[in-house]
Amino acid sequence: MAAADTLVLPTERQPFLQTSFGRNIALGVGAAIVVAIMVAVWMWSQQPEYRVLFANYSDKDGGAITASLDQMAVKYKFSEGGSAILVPANQVHDVRLKLAAQGLPKGGNVGFELMENQKLGVSQFLEQVNYQRSLEGELARSIQSLAAVSAARVHLALPKPQVFVRDQQKPTASVLLNLQTGRTIDAAQVSAIVHLVASSVPELPPANVTVVDQAGNLLSDTSAKPLGAKNLDPNQLKYVMTLQQGIVNQVQSLIEPLVGKGNVRAEATADVDFAQTDTAAESYKPNSPPEPQAIRSQQSSEAGAAAGANPSGVPGALSNQPPGAAGAPITAPPAAAGAAPAAGPTRKDSTTNFEVDKTVRYEQKPMGGIKRLSVGVVVNYRRLVDARTGKVTIKPLTAAEVAQINDLVREAMGFNKERGDTMNVTNAPFDGVDKPEEPAAVTPWWKDGANIEMAKEAGKFLLAAAVLLFLWFRFLRPMLRPLMRKLDTLTEEPAPPAGQTAEELEIEHVREEQEAAVAVQVQTGYRDNLTMAKKLAVEDPRVVANVVKAWVGSND
Repeated sequence: MAAADTLVLPTERQPFLQTSFGRNIALGVGAAIVVAIMVAVWMWSQQPEYRVLFANYSDKDGGAITASLDQMAVKYKFSEGGSAILVPANQVHDVRLKLAAQGLPKGGNVGFELMENQKLGVSQFLEQVNYQRSLEGELARSIQSLAAVSAARVHLALPKPQVFVRDQQKPTASVLLNLQTGRTIDAAQVSAIVHLVASSVPELPPANVTVVDQAGNLLSDTSAKPLGAKNLDPNQLKYVMTLQQGIVNQVQSLIEPLVGKGNVRAEATADVDFAQTDTAAESYKPNSPPEPQAIRSQQSSEAGAAAGANPSGVPGALSNQPPGAAGAPITAPPAAAGAAPAAGPTRKDSTTNFEVDKTVRYEQKPMGGIKRLSVGVVVNYRRLVDARTGKVTIKPLTAAEVAQINDLVREAMGFNKERGDTMNVTNAPFDGVDKPEEPAAVTPWWKDGANIEMAKEAGKFLLAAAVLLFLWFRFLRPMLRPLMRKLDTLTEEPAPPAGQTAEELEIEHVREEQEAAVAVQVQTGYRDNLTMAKKLAVEDPRVVANVVKAWVGSND
């Protein structure tokens, strides 16, 4: 076939990724992606554990804390919702101490540091407001130092001073407490908070301080009536429970060494008299025989008058009587010679004062005395285990053992018959005593918290190693295998045949490469021409027919 009659068809361009250059670029990009994934997995496995540094902070404190963490080059992140700042677990305590040295977190309350930034020309009203805010903040900080208090706010109502005493008003205060989760505050602590606030504000009486918790419960109830028969005091109930529990502990600690631990149950009921009584008595004893009588004082007097004497004495009806009939000397009997005149009536008075017994007694009974005590004790049957068969049998205690336990319980509870105390000891089998004792529950190793944390760390490293190995053997190694082969081919220098120099060997190598390139080009051109001819025969058969006629004519 002549050269002029040769049909030259245009060749199509080969896709970029099918070329050697495109394949090398794709190989490099894939290797880079796999390496990046492997590095990310390794960094994830090395990521430290974060723990809470501070929680429930104000926005102002949060900004100051994060700024200080940036200055200290400490990594941090926020929890979900931003309610807590997290730092690496091994730096929590160190960072807290450093931030505490800087006074962080300051909390939402401002103290007397507010007075340090007073500006020139501030009015007297603003100074008073700043002083009140500072005092409220300092009181809130003091209250927050209590273990059960998470946060506190203090509101003070300070009236203006008045000229007249009758117009002056006492200040008042309100305290809002936010208690820790699961914590409570007792009456003694509430009273301490009330007196703390009252002692910090001039002329503030404790009755004008109100304390409320976050649930709206009034903790300082100043309107409560004095304790009486119809009022219950939590402190008194707590005292009774403590007293009863103390008696139970004394009984059990004394009986358990004899019958074994868990084989005795005791309960106590105490009737406590919380009435405070003051008694003053004054008694008199009668002075009657046969006891001798004691004479305090005695006074007697005797008076008489001669016969014919004029009436005398206290004026009255008797002394005002007319004189009797006068006797004539003739008719009157003559008086004996030397005889005294006849005596008149005689009067005797006697007064005796006896001593009277008097007893004055002042008696004051303190509150909290025990009026009556009742104790009930149940002792389990004795448990016997056969050493050979391991069979468990139960046996009641003997009468002597029960009597001994009765005596011990009496001594432990402080039995007083005159007080009306009662005590009852019963020996009865407990439910399930015939069953063998089960060993103490042991936490399985897979439920132990320390083992769980260790397993999490080990699982994280194992997962990272598995992912790295998978990426290496599945993607990166097959990608690098052709490149390694080319490198091996380039690095290996075959030994020149005998009788050939290096220049001749190089020339022969270049000629072989050229021949291989021509063969590839010819083969590729033939395929491309054949494809174009088929396409041309379908689209324009007339041209193909003319070409074939020309080929046949030239052969002739």
